Amino acid sequence: MDKYDLIVIGSGPAGRRAAIQAAKFGRNVMVVERGRRVGGVSVHTGTIPSKTLRETVLNLTGWRERGFYGRSYRVKEDLTADDLRARLHITLDHEVEVLEHQFARNKVDTIGGEARFLGPHTIEVTGEAGEVHTFEAEKFIISVGTKPFRPDYVPFDGEYVLDSDEILELNELPRSIAVIGAGVIGVEYASIFSALDVHVTLVEPRETMLDFLDKELVADFTHQLRDRGIALRFGATVQKIEKHGAADCEITLEGGRCIRSNVILFAAGRMGATPALALDKCGLETDHRGRLKVDPMTFQTSVPHIFAAGDVIGFPSLASTSMEQGRIAACHALGETAYDPPEYFPYGIYAVPEISTVGMTEEEIRERGIAYECGVARFRETSRGHIMGLDTGMLKLIFSLKTRRLLGCHIVGEGATELVHIGQAVLNLRGTLEYFVENTFNYPTLAEAYKIAALDAWNRMPPLEE
Repeated sequence: MDKYDLIVIGSGPAGRRAAIQAAKFGRNVMVVERGRRVGGVSVHTGTIPSKTLRETVLNLTGWRERGFYGRSYRVKEDLTADDLRARLHITLDHEVEVLEHQFARNKVDTIGGEARFLGPHTIEVTGEAGEVHTFEAEKFIISVGTKPFRPDYVPFDGEYVLDSDEILELNELPRSIAVIGAGVIGVEYASIFSALDVHVTLVEPRETMLDFLDKELVADFTHQLRDRGIALRFGATVQKIEKHGAADCEITLEGGRCIRSNVILFAAGRMGATPALALDKCGLETDHRGRLKVDPMTFQTSVPHIFAAGDVIGFPSLASTSMEQGRIAACHALGETAYDPPEYFPYGIYAVPEISTVGMTEEEIRERGIAYECGVARFRETSRGHIMGLDTGMLKLIFSLKTRRLLGCHIVGEGATELVHIGQAVLNLRGTLEYFVENTFNYPTLAEAYKIAALDAWNRMPPLEE
């Protein structure tokens, strides 16, 4: 039986960072990956594919240029599913090659197969051909990620009724699509298909969506979706889903309302990919969604030598935070010095348009009883926005009236996931409104919106007391 200092189960963002960090400490590390290639959900069906699809759609449809050349403008006429997949495979192959090189360079062993615990320190791995290997380790990090939630009442067929993993394998672009679930994944795909001029209906049983975001930001985003013709069906539970033949699907909502579409994407939640691990053999239990509970600072589970990181531990379920969780978990597991997870990190939603946020929302600030002021800048107010043909997009900054410190930064619009890092740096360095007012930004840039928003707040704020 081979023995390791650390075995990492799963090679997604958390697993890869954990393994490489452990290897750099000089430890003997192995990564188990059940997929045919390393990378996990993030590389093969999640983060990288969906963001690649988004970029491909925006490029080939000429979406970014329509402000100048009209809605009929196209870079490529008669787009097909194959056009979208071509770039996808190039990107995924590159990601896998980079990861394989990192593992080889750092002398991290990898094995393909399904892992299951035999005891607290022992696992067996069953390969694709049925071969079984047994391994032992002092410490484990579980980073198996999630899989789509697939309720029994949904007639998934892999062709017209799809989950969020299968949507990337569409054989042809539909004329219409109904997306069930207005969470991050559902919103991203709904807006991407809308950019392809596919008619989209977005269904959500709650009255609102993306409740963890600043409400003003969500209101602006919702207006943009409606303005583009996306039909929003909120506050109605799905009662029944039926197929009436190829490319003819029907959703019946509570109250009897029906939605017909060529394709249905069910994107209402994901489950921790833990059932096959036989966690009872090592003393671990999961919640009703298959997720593991961990210490939020060390990522240690209830079993001291087993840690967990990434989507399998729940919110925020971001590739970026998963990477840091994996690294921190490896440090704690191996008794090395570790930094604390940051209190504030950027949250990015790669819809069309992008949304990104860091710090407290206006609602959270009110709940804490903090006196504050907001400043807002519209992208169309900037010269760069004019040059790019933007007529939408906003940046919102929230400042403390007492200390003038930046408390929150919220952006919806082109380049939001890049722009937010300026706000992130100022917020985490405890910067104030004066940073934005007194500093010079490149001109013309969208980043200039920070100064416009800060001046908007400054005009309504009392002077700082001596």
